[in-house]
Amino acid sequence: MNGSQLLGFIGTGVMGEPMCRNLAAKSGRRVAAWDPSREPLERLRAQGVEIAPDAADLAQRADVLFLCLPGGAQLESLCESVLLPAARRGLTVVDLGTSGVGRTRALAARFAGRGADYADAPIARTRDAAQKGTLAVSVGATPDVFARLEPLLRCLGTDITHCGAVGSGQVVKILNNMVLFQTVNALAEALALGRRAGVDPALLFEALSKGSADSFALRNHGVKAMLPGVYPERAFSVEYAAKDNGYALELGRETGVRLRGAALLAELLQEAREAGLGAAYWPAIARLVDRA
Repeated sequence: MNGSQLLGFIGTGVMGEPMCRNLAAKSGRRVAAWDPSREPLERLRAQGVEIAPDAADLAQRADVLFLCLPGGAQLESLCESVLLPAARRGLTVVDLGTSGVGRTRALAARFAGRGADYADAPIARTRDAAQKGTLAVSVGATPDVFARLEPLLRCLGTDITHCGAVGSGQVVKILNNMVLFQTVNALAEALALGRRAGVDPALLFEALSKGSADSFALRNHGVKAMLPGVYPERAFSVEYAAKDNGYALELGRETGVRLRGAALLAELLQEAREAGLGAAYWPAIARLVDRA
């Protein structure tokens, strides 16, 4: 890789826009982006990012093409309609989103059949981490592809882990989210139970943070969202959580592991969707727990 090579970026939403900005600011390479929404592209243009006319243009010109899409369905649609027909030797496609493991490995095989490389590099942590370039990234790729991508991924995050072959990054990310979802559900139950039993919620969470129940979920989702009861839209939503929890259940079926906790969480997330909370920041499941 050298400075003349073009980095492409498709999907400049809440997480994608700051990642694309960091890539342009830190990589020393030309960066071009495309998204259906024009507003984030105009902000990125002001910071030196080229604006591509469409996704096909990036697929044809980019040497490394980063994708930050809502989920596996959107990923597969874009690959089928645009990226696979344009794939060629010298192209490396990097999926920064969370997708099913089976779908990821199938897409990688199809890109390989056209001479292109494929890596899954799903991101973890918050919008603030995306802005600061302190994301955690779990990467599934061959050693050679990972060696080429690591310097670029370090423009986006501080913790870059090579998890193994293609699909392994998705396995780690899916399991990260599965554990997080169930931890937040436990916090929602503790919050409701403590409040009804007469303990101040803020005092409860402070006390938990000093004991063995302390966690990232408590300090971020619990204190920052569940205590004040603020669950804004344009954050990681109930819909997204349901999607990712579904990937865990899918992986459990494929590997023969019965995931009782994830199955119960799926029921709660579905209740939240039916209650009109689908677009809300996903710790809003606490509202249902407290209502039960």
